[in-house]
Amino acid sequence: MENNIRWPLKVAVAILLLFLLVPVLIVIPLSFSNENTLRFPPSSWSLRWYGEFLADQRMLGAFRVSLVMAALVTSATLLIALPAAYVIVRLKTAGSEFLYNLFTSPLLLPTIVLGLAILIIFASAGLLGTYTGIALGHLVLTLPYALRILVTALGGAPIIIEEAAASLGARPFTVFRRITLPTIAPGLFSAGALSFLVSFDEVVITLFLAGPRVTTLPVEMFRRLDTRSDPMIAAISVLTISMTLLVVLIVHRSVGLTKSFGR
Repeated sequence: MENNIRWPLKVAVAILLLFLLVPVLIVIPLSFSNENTLRFPPSSWSLRWYGEFLADQRMLGAFRVSLVMAALVTSATLLIALPAAYVIVRLKTAGSEFLYNLFTSPLLLPTIVLGLAILIIFASAGLLGTYTGIALGHLVLTLPYALRILVTALGGAPIIIEEAAASLGARPFTVFRRITLPTIAPGLFSAGALSFLVSFDEVVITLFLAGPRVTTLPVEMFRRLDTRSDPMIAAISVLTISMTLLVVLIVHRSVGLTKSFGR
């Protein structure tokens, strides 16, 4: 009976994976097209559009902005999420649950609704079309993910070791630095990696906040696709997919995906 259920389940999972991978399987060959427009399958092949991307100063500038923005947002996310997770899990004050719900509430809203709300607030604060505004908008998105990972990591860390160190005379900061941080390092590493990827790939909220002189790579790709349909977008997509896979591979090889997201 178990085998009869297992095979249909495997087939269903395989079909689902294929459905999810079809866009990637189409984008990769399109990126090596020598055509002037998007056409599948391509009639000729080359690295032309990778070279076009490297020669496009506007795209390269947007790429650099996305990298710097993602790095800054990741640093700010961890600086806020780590102490917040510690208060929620270790101190367990009266407001711990409220704090957790407050930080994770953006996950309950559709991104376009969240973007519209941020637009209304930032417009009155003069943050539209600024790097500060985009960074704060990304921070609203990355904080819930990082906090959930760090809360899980701290919840799975044995508190008895911290209590033993404290009973032997270690100060609270020393316990946190020497015991807690090394214990939750996999979760901290994965929270940083996920925050970086979410910020780098974010397009919906950035479209609300970006201006003509302040843009990121996903927004620039969206604008280019709106005005022309050439395979450069496919080439850039393959590069960003490769970067995402590289980050995931680094996390896996460094700390392991299972350890990163808790048991």
